Amino acid sequence: MKIAISGKGGVGKTTLAGVMARILATEGKKVLAIDADPDSNLASAIGLDKEALAKLSPIASMTSLVEERTGAKKGTFGSMFKLNPKVDDLPDEMGVVYQGVKLLLLGCIPQGGGGCFCPENILLKNLVRHLLIQREEALIIDMEAGLEHLGRGSTGYVDALIIVVEPGQRAINTAKQIKKLGEDLNIKQIMIVGNKVASDQDRKIIEENLSDFPVLGHMSFNPMVLQADKEGKSPYDIDEKIRDEVKTILEELEKRI
Repeated sequence: MKIAISGKGGVGKTTLAGVMARILATEGKKVLAIDADPDSNLASAIGLDKEALAKLSPIASMTSLVEERTGAKKGTFGSMFKLNPKVDDLPDEMGVVYQGVKLLLLGCIPQGGGGCFCPENILLKNLVRHLLIQREEALIIDMEAGLEHLGRGSTGYVDALIIVVEPGQRAINTAKQIKKLGEDLNIKQIMIVGNKVASDQDRKIIEENLSDFPVLGHMSFNPMVLQADKEGKSPYDIDEKIRDEVKTILEELEKRI
């Protein structure tokens, strides 16, 4: 299972990714969770403690590693660098394991935006391609809305792009934009999960405004998720309700893919 999860900032995609990764690990699956969002919070959603968190560094910010693998020199404009750097050892060397979930932090592309043709970009996109094509783990990628780290050569191996949506027009509009990006990358399965749903009316807002999306399920508006954030814990560890809701979403996902 290779899953990318995206959505508007603050909509709950990282919560879904973290709880989903923990559930898959408890089912005995080998799980690799990738934080590809510049606003990195997947570690806390999985439940990493401070000691484990201290061992994590964003790969994009490791200047010496980027230079070693690509042959580029930072700050040297127009220099040549490798377009196919070695990346196969990075998940095992740079990942941190917690409760059966291996977490890897990609970091953000420095300057230049989505079209940045730079050593960091090349390294990260080759790494994501390797993870999607060569690795055998259940893969959960917590994306930013822009799908920055995905490339055309690898998206055929994404089993599904899940867009998390809350009952509001900004999140709904973002979902439509992400769907367009996903279709441009030839991702075949694009689905939605509702979050912060407090009523049948909330479900109706999401499903009627996004009627051309398959719906995997919904997560309730849940004060325990906020409490988990305050305590620096994973919602998985403190709330049975969200575990049950995400299990139901996973079951529907597995039926569809």
